[in-house]
Amino acid sequence: MAIKNTTDPDAAKSQKAAEAAKQHEYDLLQDPDALAERLTSGSEDFVKKHKNTLLGVFVAIALVIAGSFAYYGFKKSQEEEAQIALYPAVYDFEADSLNKALNGDARYKGLNYIAEEYSGTKAGNLAKFYAGVVYLKQGKFQEAIDKLEDFSSDDLILQARAYSLIGDANMELNKPAEASEMYMKAANYKANEFFAPQYLMKAGMAYEAAKNYKEAADAYNKIISTYATATEVNDAKKYKARAEMLASN
Repeated sequence: MAIKNTTDPDAAKSQKAAEAAKQHEYDLLQDPDALAERLTSGSEDFVKKHKNTLLGVFVAIALVIAGSFAYYGFKKSQEEEAQIALYPAVYDFEADSLNKALNGDARYKGLNYIAEEYSGTKAGNLAKFYAGVVYLKQGKFQEAIDKLEDFSSDDLILQARAYSLIGDANMELNKPAEASEMYMKAANYKANEFFAPQYLMKAGMAYEAAKNYKEAADAYNKIISTYATATEVNDAKKYKARAEMLASN
């Protein structure tokens, strides 16, 4: 006995049409070129048919644009506030009022506050560098390392200097191996004839302190071979000879 097909042909057609319409709207949202083509084709039927979809798209675009402007305005405001706050802290730093520079007073915020409160700004980032230097001067070497490691810059001088200061703090903590690594990092950061020889000298001495005489000799030799006109060359030659002698023993 044959089974009678009870499926309503009209209902099936309606379902397929609905699915096709949904897929079409999805394709338009996923393909901006297709959407632009339809919008500029002058088809009033298209606009009427997809007005809800288009309204959603335009609202979303408007929200993104508005959000971008608001975020930019907020960041600009934060940067300006941070710079204003940083000025008296740097003044205290240069006057050697280290505690005041670091922690502020009743009138002004200190470097630690600025670094934390404005962490996403250039001034807040610079506050970390100054705070690290303050801790180093105060003999708080691990705190100095923590602050300076949190500082990041693409500046030729400041970033290399931060690496070198971390090396200094490690030397004070009797960690010459870690120090030598940071000095080499400083020397190799946008290497140039003005600062790299100084950092290489420090690296060589730290290597010697760690009894790694071969690496020390290599650091001194790099000064001699790469920065032949540097004022450190004469000392580098003497220290290289000493390191090579110690390496051969």
